[in-house]
Amino acid sequence: MKLEHIRNFCIIAHIDHGKSTLADRLLELTGTIERRLMREQVMDQMALERERGITIKAKAVRMNYKAADGQDYQLNLIDTPGHVDFTYEVSRSIAACEGAILVVDASQGIQAQTLANVYIAMEHDLKLIPVVNKIDLPSAMPEAVADEIVNVLGFSAEEILFASAKEGNGVKELLEAIVKRIPSPIGNLSAPLKTLVFDSKYDDYKGVIAYVRVVDGAVKPNDRLKVMSNDKALEALEVGVFRPQPVPTDNLETGEVGYIATGLKNVRDCSVGDTITHLDRPAPEPLSGYRAAKPMVFAGLYPAESSDYPFLQDALGKLKLNDASFVYEPETSSALGAGFRCGFLGTLHMDIVRERLEREFGLTLLITAPSVAYQVVKRTGIVVSVKSPSEFPDPADIMEAREPWMKVTIVVPAKYLGAVMQLVAERGGEQRRLEYLGQESAARQTWGQALLECDLPLSAMLVEFYDQLKSRTQGYASMDYEFSGYRPAHLVKLQILINGMPVDALSQIIRSDQAQQEGRRLADKLRRLIPRQLFDVPIQAAIGGKIIARETIRASRKDVLAKCYGGDITRKRKLLEKQAEGKKRLKRIGEVEVPQEAFAAVLRLDRE
Repeated sequence: MKLEHIRNFCIIAHIDHGKSTLADRLLELTGTIERRLMREQVMDQMALERERGITIKAKAVRMNYKAADGQDYQLNLIDTPGHVDFTYEVSRSIAACEGAILVVDASQGIQAQTLANVYIAMEHDLKLIPVVNKIDLPSAMPEAVADEIVNVLGFSAEEILFASAKEGNGVKELLEAIVKRIPSPIGNLSAPLKTLVFDSKYDDYKGVIAYVRVVDGAVKPNDRLKVMSNDKALEALEVGVFRPQPVPTDNLETGEVGYIATGLKNVRDCSVGDTITHLDRPAPEPLSGYRAAKPMVFAGLYPAESSDYPFLQDALGKLKLNDASFVYEPETSSALGAGFRCGFLGTLHMDIVRERLEREFGLTLLITAPSVAYQVVKRTGIVVSVKSPSEFPDPADIMEAREPWMKVTIVVPAKYLGAVMQLVAERGGEQRRLEYLGQESAARQTWGQALLECDLPLSAMLVEFYDQLKSRTQGYASMDYEFSGYRPAHLVKLQILINGMPVDALSQIIRSDQAQQEGRRLADKLRRLIPRQLFDVPIQAAIGGKIIARETIRASRKDVLAKCYGGDITRKRKLLEKQAEGKKRLKRIGEVEVPQEAFAAVLRLDRE
């Protein structure tokens, strides 16, 4: 198809504003999927996506559309996730497009991730089509939301479309706007092949399947190709497009979006952001690619049964093939055995990975408390990254410790602003900017959205922050965040000792002013979870050699006098003395086994 008749676009929006439902209507109206095969959120194919009602992986699909002018067009749509943890997927999709549909909920208006995704799209010079969705809702305020889009994002009122993806209203007008407003791709069919890899997955029979956007040239099955970043040679076993299932084709040409089955057995040989070109007629230079995803949250993953370690290792390898932002490396814990230290984009990403491992591979896992990547400047001047408590240097060797801070954007109805500012202050945050969205009008007074920008330490956001934000605003607040840099902090390594022996799986890197409170919480919880022994078991929280909290599990007393029915008191005294000696000896040589249930309860994210 001619370049001028191709349109590459994505749908961007805040979570739950109707991206996937709008994609359903576009597929239905263009006849890409037969009505009898249609179902809700047809692009979300993972069981987890359908259960949670969210998009986790970006999807691509080709649609053929006959416009009002009678011309046939090829529309390539990429459906993107909305949750802040998957912003990396959004940025990759945007780089493969020339335009984007910006969806805003008519009952909620502009939210935090609406703004974040708009800024990403503007960085890539995408043509945006603003759509006010869900106009059929009883609580919808389409005119007020349209005013907000005009005043906050700078669109003209004439550019804004109104639609109901659920009912199908306004979707025909949207298709015409896509054809008229979004520019066609730029490229040269006769130039050497350049394809941008924007996603990949692993197939047991075809190897790594690269999802590509062809920038220049064309590719056919059996072409000899190479990956430009590492000169890895490969053969195109199959090329095709998504409708939305993979459909083989004779070729992929300039401007088109599709896939190449590479036959490669290692996904690292064809990473997201790589450029694929012909082996015998290579492109002079690769495309700019993507900034690599940087994991922000780290946690240990251990099999509940140590014999499952090889299966966990195999499962992580397969999961990594389909998730370029997930990283892992082996680690060993004296309490939990062999496992892996894993890096995630956020706590939702961590939860999704854990659930996929348990569901798709049938594993039972223990996950340690999440931590962030700290920086430590040693007295020698060397800066080291510390991803787990076991890597934390001796306090005598530390010149300065630094923790990551995030720039957080919160959009909330104005009446809840005080509660949000109090939450930010409680977590040690600093306010950057506060402004009200929209103009001072009767509509805005009803609408009343405020935007709060603040800086927060990432460690303060790991546990309960998002839940507290939703709770204090009755679910109306929305949040987006990005990494802003490292700042100096007073950090210590909090250790838990059971019967004098440190349990490394329960160690944490924590701010010094929070250490005592956290130490008491852990000690108290373990006291109630660890079974009683025949001797007293001390549970201690320590920083270095200093004990800051202690609980004791009292010994379970065996009644050695049960068979003594009266008689000489000296006989009873001898039995009691013998029992006391035995308990002293047991305490010296006895080992306390912490049950897996205790680890699972202590390491849960929620706090009582």
